[in-house]
Amino acid sequence: MTLREQEAAGSQAHLSPPTPVSAETSPEADEPAHFAQIAGPSKRPRILSVAPEPTLCPPKSKKRATMSASSSRTQSRQRSETLDIESIYRSSRSRSTSTFPSADLHHRQLWITEDGSPGENFVSAASVVTILSRSYKTYFKNLDDSSDTSFEAESYPATELEYPNANACETYYILAPKDPDHYNPIMCLEQSLYTIFECYLTPAQQALFGTLPTDFLQDVDNTPPSSPLTQLSGDSEQSSPVKFPSYDPCGMNHLRLLQRSIRRRDGPLFLSTMQNINQLLRALKYPSLPSDPFAPAPPNVLIEAIKGWPSSEIPNRVLMRIIDETYQRSVGPHALKLNRYEAFSSEVYGELMPSFTSDIIAATRLHKDSLFIDLGCGVGNVLVQASLETCCRSYGIEVMPTPAEVGREQLRQMKKRCRMWGLSMGEVELEEGDMLTSRRVTELLPQADVVLVNNKVFQQSLNEALRPRFLDLKEGAIVVSLKPFVSSLNARVTERNVDDISAIFDVFERPYRSGGVSWGSGGGSYYLHRVDREGYAVIKQQFENQRARSARASRR
Repeated sequence: MTLREQEAAGSQAHLSPPTPVSAETSPEADEPAHFAQIAGPSKRPRILSVAPEPTLCPPKSKKRATMSASSSRTQSRQRSETLDIESIYRSSRSRSTSTFPSADLHHRQLWITEDGSPGENFVSAASVVTILSRSYKTYFKNLDDSSDTSFEAESYPATELEYPNANACETYYILAPKDPDHYNPIMCLEQSLYTIFECYLTPAQQALFGTLPTDFLQDVDNTPPSSPLTQLSGDSEQSSPVKFPSYDPCGMNHLRLLQRSIRRRDGPLFLSTMQNINQLLRALKYPSLPSDPFAPAPPNVLIEAIKGWPSSEIPNRVLMRIIDETYQRSVGPHALKLNRYEAFSSEVYGELMPSFTSDIIAATRLHKDSLFIDLGCGVGNVLVQASLETCCRSYGIEVMPTPAEVGREQLRQMKKRCRMWGLSMGEVELEEGDMLTSRRVTELLPQADVVLVNNKVFQQSLNEALRPRFLDLKEGAIVVSLKPFVSSLNARVTERNVDDISAIFDVFERPYRSGGVSWGSGGGSYYLHRVDREGYAVIKQQFENQRARSARASRR
């Protein structure tokens, strides 16, 4: 390693990607012949912990640029009368100083000040059941009146749920799916309510609702979110902007009653309990005005709670809930249409799951000032999640009309959902067209920080056609793909391939977990291609110097 390489590597050690590994050491498991749409719109995994931080390579002692740690390569460098042009390993490059800064430098404002009304063309839980009405059956009944038919499927029994933002409310038809893998509105309502309880309320406010069911508590982090609101206990009434009736432990435990009504299929108890819960939520959202007419109106305490979330990050439970709600309503009903594709073609439809998407976001350090591009974005799942999770600007292009149409609808519904939950998201632009001929792709690629290409089943001709487009990427930009755009990982750079397009990339292989993709249950690998023209320039100069020395030696 040259002195220049030593200095560059030392100054950027904390930003260096992990050491590349051979593709042979981590083969993808359970890889089918082609993709398949995920089974059931409600089957989405919880978001797991993000990918581990990059491991740092130990510092190397100073060596000549043409030197290698491998004894076999040292022997192969024996000089003859005419100097040979030596191969250089990709991993010996200096690291570029142009890379993503720490996420700590890019704080975002999570909450919004606008009204939470979803507005026109809102796809609610009730809308989904109406569209797929033949797939649903009666669940609740009146235990005290067998002649009561108001809970029959034909009557569309309904309840509502108040969401955190003002004027945000959704109607749910309380029916059960005939197929357990299909969207379940009762379960969806439960999960949304429990998420509001867990992430938007202080412990004192939670006490007004009761306690969460045990099976739910086993699956969550019980550490209450920090909140700027004063705890409503003891002497807190003097400083609290909002006053609530104290919760009597011997009184009604609304969340337990709700769970009991579901277990017993007691329709009247379920409706009355939901009415009481919504009244409490409305009291938090619309607190009473102060007696002083000149005093400011008290805030919506559910929106105020967002300001106290740790590290200014959306809790995984809230993030996952918004993603699931949007997907179940805007994508799930179109599952059959999305499965109509030509097998073994570049147009096969497959999805990256939310847990995998979060890992990619962490690995590439996307932030609110980033531009994220998805070439072949399908229904836009990754785009809307990245823009919600990081508030980055996103652009995606999809050539197939059906996924492109569903993607536009999902984006519209995601914006409405974010308003209902009181959260901001970044700008998302979707285009229906060919990624190879789109003028917008040509315009945005030079500005991109991260480019995603789900090229698992792309034909080789399409992968080859994409490679020249990456020459427009800026220094430090990252291309994420399911197949590498280089012939092999940690390959030697030789005189023959030094001018290849892919020589500008440092490529690193990373694993994704089981359940990370929709087309198989096993894990696999994905690849980070980081543009490093500075490192490439050093390597190319080494070859030029070797050629010059070889020419001088041959003239002697």
